[in-house]
Amino acid sequence: MPVWNPWHGCHKTSEGCRHCYVYREDAARGVSVPTNEVHRTAAFNLPLRRDRHKNLKFPSGTHFWLCFTSDLLIEEADEWRADIWSMIRQRSDCHFTFFTKRIHRLGECLPQDWGDGYDNVTIGCTVENQDRADYRMPIFLSMPIKHRLVVVEPMIGPVDLSLYLDPGIIDDVSIGGESGKYGRTLDFEWVKELYRQCREAGVACSFHQTGSYLRKDGRVYHIPREHQHSQARMALLSITFPAR
Repeated sequence: MPVWNPWHGCHKTSEGCRHCYVYREDAARGVSVPTNEVHRTAAFNLPLRRDRHKNLKFPSGTHFWLCFTSDLLIEEADEWRADIWSMIRQRSDCHFTFFTKRIHRLGECLPQDWGDGYDNVTIGCTVENQDRADYRMPIFLSMPIKHRLVVVEPMIGPVDLSLYLDPGIIDDVSIGGESGKYGRTLDFEWVKELYRQCREAGVACSFHQTGSYLRKDGRVYHIPREHQHSQARMALLSITFPAR
């Protein structure tokens, strides 16, 4: 699944951003433009690119993941976003997913023809702790969206979503820890409790990565980056249901 980053750069907006991997990776690569300066990238029109035979490079059914090095709803991109919605409309044969910590801006960022949502767009709302869950989830649930994903990552504290888990509205809950040298410890008990909430509500969920530090049975384990996904899968804390 291709990652489509039409712009790069972000500024931190909540506690989950403290050790943002985009800042870390830019620093490691020696990127000259400050990470908190948002700029368009060479991949801006990625879904519409064609090969030398004038065929679309990405076939029907491609699933694009949007803005992994920024936020689709960031203020600095307001002048470019209409073009993104236009490309998403043109590629109605593909699916597009993005996550945001700025769900409060969604209403002012939607295109005029959005209606009750585009069939080919999934929106993920990030809720890294209870404070952000209680602020963002009511906004998220009030918005006209066809496909919703709750992203509890980096999970930096226990999160109770039981008030917000409606299987007719939430498609999936994704759980993960914080990676990197300074990643905050993920407590396995938090993960198990959130899994229990999802199971009881009948909402799909997945524990997809442990982060760098995982507390389990009173002991903190350092998990190398290359094992964080596989170790999470071994916990068997995922639930799937038929797609709506």
